[in-house]
Amino acid sequence: MTTLLSVNNLAVSVEDKQVLNGLDLTIQPGKVHAIMGPNGSGKSSFAYTLMGHPRYEVTQGSITFDGQDITTLTPDKRAKLGIFLAMQHPLEIEGVSLKDFLRQAYNALYDGTDKQLRLKEFAEHLIGKLHLLKMDTEFAERPINVGFSGGEKKRAEMLQLAVLQPKLAILDEIDSGLDVDALKTVCAAINTIKHDNPTMSVLLITHYKRILDYVPADTVHILQGGKIVKSGGPELADEVEKIGYE
Repeated sequence: MTTLLSVNNLAVSVEDKQVLNGLDLTIQPGKVHAIMGPNGSGKSSFAYTLMGHPRYEVTQGSITFDGQDITTLTPDKRAKLGIFLAMQHPLEIEGVSLKDFLRQAYNALYDGTDKQLRLKEFAEHLIGKLHLLKMDTEFAERPINVGFSGGEKKRAEMLQLAVLQPKLAILDEIDSGLDVDALKTVCAAINTIKHDNPTMSVLLITHYKRILDYVPADTVHILQGGKIVKSGGPELADEVEKIGYE
């Protein structure tokens, strides 16, 4: 079977503090993997490492994506290869509309290819994704995350995911701070995007099982002490719900 992401014996430090310790993970195209674990286990550190955050120094091991070693690649190059990170706490950017940001991001992503879109073509592409997610077109006219509720910020991340169409979507605790209704809305968006792009793989990083009730995972991993200590099917999340991480 084709492998999209292969992480081998990965060790990572931040300012001389070890945060990942020999982590191994393999993801195939089109699959949904969930990583669960307690606070401080290394979940967000792993997400930032996969995206190439410069503070996270790989001291051991390797990351291979779509057949290419990306261990030392910068975030922009990883994005061009098809990796997307939805952050737990998205930034607010005054004076830049979500629509303009997405157009610049899309064309930068596909720079030098025939996928670049002119203004009218991109507008049609964006409107199509807004309709796909059942979002009002005025949403894209707003400054990025300025005055957004927690649920709106996560919906904006989902719009970016739909527009940019990555091969791997890393969703870092996107359920954080959401009430039940907002969670259902965001999860419906994930499922819609996944249905529209069936070869896209998803790496869901979460504390709790509740998001997996709406976005089913093919494989669940438990991360503790900076490494994956157990993997299994969806029933593993039920086990954690009952007995905890201990």
